[in-house]
Amino acid sequence: MLLPGTVVLSKTIQQKLDKVAFYAVMDRGNLDEVNNEIDLVAASSSPEKDGYDGALLMRKAGLVKRPAEKLKLFKAGRIKFDTAIAADKDNVEFHFLRFAIQEHAPKIVKYRADLEADKQIILKAYKNLSHVVQHAIVDYTKNSKLLHAQDLN
Repeated sequence: MLLPGTVVLSKTIQQKLDKVAFYAVMDRGNLDEVNNEIDLVAASSSPEKDGYDGALLMRKAGLVKRPAEKLKLFKAGRIKFDTAIAADKDNVEFHFLRFAIQEHAPKIVKYRADLEADKQIILKAYKNLSHVVQHAIVDYTKNSKLLHAQDLN
């Protein structure tokens, strides 16, 4: 027999967003992993899940083969993500995600307008971010042309 609190606890654990896994999936860029992470984010109870979902859709756009599907996914992800960041302008993590997406977005999608502003927000707030997000940013700097680890000090 399960205690009522046990069931509630297991639901809470399942609905929590695992940011370590999220950033690993974003970094590796494996299509199956991105699809699985999209499902996990959708099942999450995180109030920020639309932002994460939008970022994943834009990441997925770079992994699919057909140009029409790439554009459709990128647009859908951009709308979701931009809506989330507009609703939570102080979310530095979203500014980091947008920075990373914009740095690697193809010029044809014209999604590069916020690079410098987002970089400054990241640099200013870096020390106040969670360890998980700080680690993701440091990892990102290893392959970034615009954001460098020495800038974070």
